[in-house]
Amino acid sequence: MTNQPKSFKQSFGLLDATMIVAGSMIGSGIFLVSADITRTTGSAGWLILIWIITGLLTVTAALSYGELSGMFPKAGGQYVYLKEAFGPLVGFLYGWSFFTVIQAGSIAAVGVAFAKFAAYIFPALSENNQLVSLGFLKISAAQVTSILLVVLLTFVNTRGVKEGKIIQTVFTLTKLAALFGLIIFGLLFAAKKEVWDANWATGFSLGKMDGQSLVAYSGLSVLGAIAGSMVGSLFSSDSWNNVTFIAGEIRNPKRNIGLSLFMGTAIVTMIYVATNLMYISIMPMQEIAYAENDRVGVVASRYIFGVNGTIIIAAFLMISTFGCNNGLILAGSRVCYTMAKDGLFFKRLGVLNKNAVPGKALWIQCVWASVLCLSGRYGELLDYVIFCVLIFYILTIIGIFRLRRTRPELPRPYKAFLYPVLPALYILAASVICFALLVYKPMYTWPGLGIVLLGIPVYYLVWGKNYKPETVESPAEAEIL
Repeated sequence: MTNQPKSFKQSFGLLDATMIVAGSMIGSGIFLVSADITRTTGSAGWLILIWIITGLLTVTAALSYGELSGMFPKAGGQYVYLKEAFGPLVGFLYGWSFFTVIQAGSIAAVGVAFAKFAAYIFPALSENNQLVSLGFLKISAAQVTSILLVVLLTFVNTRGVKEGKIIQTVFTLTKLAALFGLIIFGLLFAAKKEVWDANWATGFSLGKMDGQSLVAYSGLSVLGAIAGSMVGSLFSSDSWNNVTFIAGEIRNPKRNIGLSLFMGTAIVTMIYVATNLMYISIMPMQEIAYAENDRVGVVASRYIFGVNGTIIIAAFLMISTFGCNNGLILAGSRVCYTMAKDGLFFKRLGVLNKNAVPGKALWIQCVWASVLCLSGRYGELLDYVIFCVLIFYILTIIGIFRLRRTRPELPRPYKAFLYPVLPALYILAASVICFALLVYKPMYTWPGLGIVLLGIPVYYLVWGKNYKPETVESPAEAEIL
């Protein structure tokens, strides 16, 4: 143990950090969730508007997080911000939800998505290929493939930061280039004016699509429809905060974390909006809304590339989900590590291996994500927790206001953009969405809230008494403290 590194190596530059942001955000969602948004809102105008609103919320939150990342450039990111602003219980509840559902569920979901798209090229990997059937447990080839992917990427990341960083940067640049290519090819070679005009005939009419007709919403159900339609787009735009979890490994964190948050979220927002503009320029709204298994990207690729479109989009999505999962795995383990250092998780996870990465934290994350892959429940868990994800984002940004009052002496090399107006607008907008989900989409709220609240007795019965925060963890933190 005497040769074990005591601190992280600062190995990530601005490009690497930006690729963590963009790569963790872009998985398979942009090729799927537009179908549900279209069915719920019913018009091209609202399809684009939902993605713009989601993008503005995401970029606004990222700009606000820049201040917190400059104050606390240490491993753990959002967990640290919540702990510093509101105390260890709130930090633990975030970390509890993060480990049990948010990150592990995302890793499982992206892993299975990788397997599903791989099955287009290698049919034996299909989820319809049942390898084990025990009545209460059925294991498909897709689940086994997803677990093998998670294990592989976990192993690679235990070998050191360099290996994980290379995978993240290369795969993210590749999928950004491929997405730009898909958008450009679609607009240049598959767009049709008559399709575009027909799709915009209803403008910004809002209603539920029912076959060929549009059923308008009444009263406050409009708010519920907008909030419900944003569940998918918010998940597709989530995980941008992963870069804050590796803050202790980023060079010049005071500058680079805030910049990478802004650039990464802005790039992805522009790509998402452009992709949906491409969809409505080549496909009738009915085809977007009722694409088989919601795979809008597959249908669009057939329009662009013909009979080979399915294989092309499947290969692209394998690249996309592979890189996305690497970012989730790399960053997520740092939260477990930091919680363990504070005494709020298994103590043995709070050590670095000989390669200066939290090896044990990586492996426990791998095991739990694999269990969720086998359970098949990760999709439901992710739906349940979107409400709580927003609550934690709101609390974190409220933390900026609180810390300015309670800790004014802390250096703030980067301050929240247009403070207090922009952070306050985010809090207001996200709160309205949460309220609407609570009232009109209870299936997305109460179960997730139950998962979070379950952490309260766990905190007091298991780990709360062990809380002992670390003071200085790395040279980057020492500069601040």
